[in-house]
Amino acid sequence: MPKPMPVHESRLDAASIATLRRRVLDFYDEEGRDLPWRRNRSPYGIWISEVMSQQTRIDTVVPYWHAWMEAFPDVESLADAEEEAVLKSWEGLGYYSRARNLHRAARTVRETLGGALPTTRDGLRDLPGIGAYTAGAVASIAFGEAVPAVDGNVRRVAARVLDWPEPTAAGLEAEVSRWVPEDRPGDFNQALMELGATVCTPRLPRCGDCPVASLCRARAAGTVAERPAPRKRGPVRTAAERVIVAWRPGGDGVELALRQRPAKGLLGGMYEFPGTPAVEAGEPVEARDPEGPTTEDVGHRGGLENGIELPPVVHLFSHIRMTYRPVLLRWDRAVELPEGARWVGTEELAGLPLPVAQQSILAHARAALSRSPGSQE
Repeated sequence: MPKPMPVHESRLDAASIATLRRRVLDFYDEEGRDLPWRRNRSPYGIWISEVMSQQTRIDTVVPYWHAWMEAFPDVESLADAEEEAVLKSWEGLGYYSRARNLHRAARTVRETLGGALPTTRDGLRDLPGIGAYTAGAVASIAFGEAVPAVDGNVRRVAARVLDWPEPTAAGLEAEVSRWVPEDRPGDFNQALMELGATVCTPRLPRCGDCPVASLCRARAAGTVAERPAPRKRGPVRTAAERVIVAWRPGGDGVELALRQRPAKGLLGGMYEFPGTPAVEAGEPVEARDPEGPTTEDVGHRGGLENGIELPPVVHLFSHIRMTYRPVLLRWDRAVELPEGARWVGTEELAGLPLPVAQQSILAHARAALSRSPGSQE
């Protein structure tokens, strides 16, 4: 049984909801962006767009969506794909667990559901990686189920319309579910998202252009800038990692030493240049082989003292600010590579999924190799 709503979290009455529905849908019909998945309309394409759009700007998503749909046009092709190919297609979007979950879900749909996505929110939620928002979005947009889809944009719009200072997820979903019409539920949910993305923005909202300004309690109370209150987050930690970019002449130019990260955990399944355990304030944050020699020890035996320092690469994860300090060195063939690493040629490298920070390290390494005699780059 849902918890009672706090006294200050008063709901919209029926007349206000009817007005809000009409104005939001009129806004969407006139101002909605022309996005490819809104033309495509396939449940699969809508599902992919919703997962890609999580924590990612729409203008970034569009080219990725087109490329993905070309590589994996349906559930069957995604289910058949190798994980490396899936991660490579996702390269640069971040939060790679989203891609792995899409892959797992596609295989589940093929193996247990005959290749067809579930048509209800509850059915969609049973698939790997699909939470309340994604399930509501796909069920309403693709299948016309009158259910809410509360993402960050909708949360902001609703909190301001209602003037709720610290809305709970359950409270917002319960209220927004009252707003969703039986007809055009998908358009309505997309309209609320569109309103939050383009008009009711976190900073400098365009209240004068808002179709529901007259219904907005936060605007009337002068609390728009305070609604909703920012979510409390822990401090972002800092850490550093020494990265060894080992190279040797190869048949097609230069071979580089890379290793694949474990399937589970941060950047699971992606490839990287070997590094020492990341350290924060002198303590290990991630130690892959605490009993054995560090990669830096191995690097010294392989020629680290004669290496070329590459520019540091800083990458901000959700929980940590990591500084990678790469060094480029020509590897002595008599020295064993760091554990898990193997030589990769230029052609194979083009098909391996690399995180953004590793791509930056690779770019610095290639620039240095192009200036290094005998590298053949």
